[in-house]
Amino acid sequence: MLLHPPDTELAGRIAAVAARWGGTFEVLPAPDWRRVVREFDGPVVHLTMYGLPLDRVTPRLRRARRLMVVVGGAKVPPDLYRMARYNVAVGHQPHSEVAALAVTLSRLLGVPGPDAWPGAVQRIVPRARGKHVVGGRTRPHA
Repeated sequence: MLLHPPDTELAGRIAAVAARWGGTFEVLPAPDWRRVVREFDGPVVHLTMYGLPLDRVTPRLRRARRLMVVVGGAKVPPDLYRMARYNVAVGHQPHSEVAALAVTLSRLLGVPGPDAWPGAVQRIVPRARGKHVVGGRTRPHA
């Protein structure tokens, strides 16, 4: 993940989550986001509630060899709308940026199963009710 503006505290918290729950996730600073977007070799997908419906562009996105998915905040600079090849809406109502990214990734990659995260210290054991987390410092709950 490229993060603008760079935030070492947030990057550290995300690294701790990745260490606990597994996977290969890294946060790198992106002091000049415009340069990063301009120089990316592939389509840039900007998630916004003002774009084309996700379902309409998903087939094109799946064909791309590489994608950069950009998730903005409350005040996205107008440049990003112009620089992105695709401005994509998960929904046309206000929503969480994290939820938009999760829905987009699940549509593009599918939903990973419970054993998909190698190296995880903790893992969730699927249950119909309650929660059960094994490993780490969390105890199972009824």
